[in-house]
Amino acid sequence: MPIINEFDYFRPATIAQTMKLLAKYKRSILLAGGTDVLNLLKDGSLKPEAVIDIKGLANLRKITFAKGRLRIGALVTFSELIESKTVNRYFPLFVETSRTVGSTGIRNRATMAGNICSAVPCLDSGPLLLAYDAFVTVVGPAGKREIPVAEWFAGPKKTALKPGEMVSGITVPLPEAKHAGCFIKLGRYAGEDLAQASVLAMALAGNSYRIAFGSVGPVPSRADRIEALLNGRELDARLLAEAKGLVAAQVSPITDLRATAEYRLHMCRVMLERALLASVERLAGRGPRCGEMRL
Repeated sequence: MPIINEFDYFRPATIAQTMKLLAKYKRSILLAGGTDVLNLLKDGSLKPEAVIDIKGLANLRKITFAKGRLRIGALVTFSELIESKTVNRYFPLFVETSRTVGSTGIRNRATMAGNICSAVPCLDSGPLLLAYDAFVTVVGPAGKREIPVAEWFAGPKKTALKPGEMVSGITVPLPEAKHAGCFIKLGRYAGEDLAQASVLAMALAGNSYRIAFGSVGPVPSRADRIEALLNGRELDARLLAEAKGLVAAQVSPITDLRATAEYRLHMCRVMLERALLASVERLAGRGPRCGEMRL
C-alpha cells in the first residue's frame, strides 16, 4: 500500500534541531523504528505535515546501567535489548518480554520508546515498565522532565507527552530486593501477533509481589488490589485462589475480533497463577529459564 499523503521529510542531527522542527511543524510525527508510523501513514489515518526522522541521533541509541538505574535510549530496539549483556544480567524480564514482540524483523526495527508512544492497549512494554516503576524521560521547550510510567498512559493511543516534546529515553530502577519475574502473553498463534491479554508478575524477597496486566483495559495497569492481598504472605493454593478471584475487579476486557471479554478474563486468571508460580520458582533459582515460559 503506497503513502499518498504529502509531507516534508527531515533528518535532524541533534536534539536541538529536532526541537526546532517540532516547534515549527505543529502537525509533525517523529520516526524512529517506524513499525507503527509507516502503517498509519499508509492507511491514511496519520496525515502529518512533516515527518522528522530521528534515527541520526546517536546519543539516543545507548543502553547504560549505573547506580542501580538502567537507561534505555529512545532509539534502542527490542533486538538490542535482547542482545545486551547488561540487560541479560540485571533485567532478564526485559529480555523475556522483548522476545514476544512481533517477529525478528519487527524487533530489529521497533523501539521500546516507540512502543509506549503508540500507547495501544495491547502494547507489550506497558506491564513490564509498570512493574519496574520506570520513568519516561522527555525533552521539550521547557527542558527535560521525567514522567512515571504509571502517569504516562492517558488512554488508548494517548500519552502524557505535551506538544513540542519528544521521548529521549526510559529509566528503570533495579529493585533493591532480590527479585524474579515472569511475563506471559496470550496470542492466537505462535509468531507475529498482537496480545489478546498479557500479565507480568514479579516476586521479591520477603514475600512481596508486583503484578501488571496488558490488553485487558484501555491502558496497561498495575493490579494494586491483588498486590495488597499477596504482599507479606507466602504463596499457596488458597492464596492463589483468592488472588484469581480479584482479577475481575482489576481488568476490564472487551470483545473484539481477537477474543471475547469472557475468554480474556478467564485466561488472565490462568496466566496470573502460572506467572506467579514461575516467579517464585525463579526467585528460588529454579523454574523455567528466561523465554521458556509458555501457556
